[in-house]
Amino acid sequence: MSHPAVIVYSRPGCHLCEQLIEQLAPLVRGRAELEVRNIDGHGPWQRQFGTRIPVVEIAGRIICEYHLNRDAVEAALSPRA
Repeated sequence: MSHPAVIVYSRPGCHLCEQLIEQLAPLVRGRAELEVRNIDGHGPWQRQFGTRIPVVEIAGRIICEYHLNRDAVEAALSPRA
């Protein structure tokens, strides 16, 4: 069974992004694939997120913005009963 993807929309030099990724990585390790997407140079992502970064997306749903919401990430990664 493959792991879900946890996507972080980010950009280089974003201090909040770096902090969120540092906190998120151990939380998802072994449970999901962490994918960091640079919004710079990708028009649709730039238009969608602009300065609203970092943004965490799991299974097509935005889970949190700016700061890590551990409870929301845990809930999104929990197996459905």
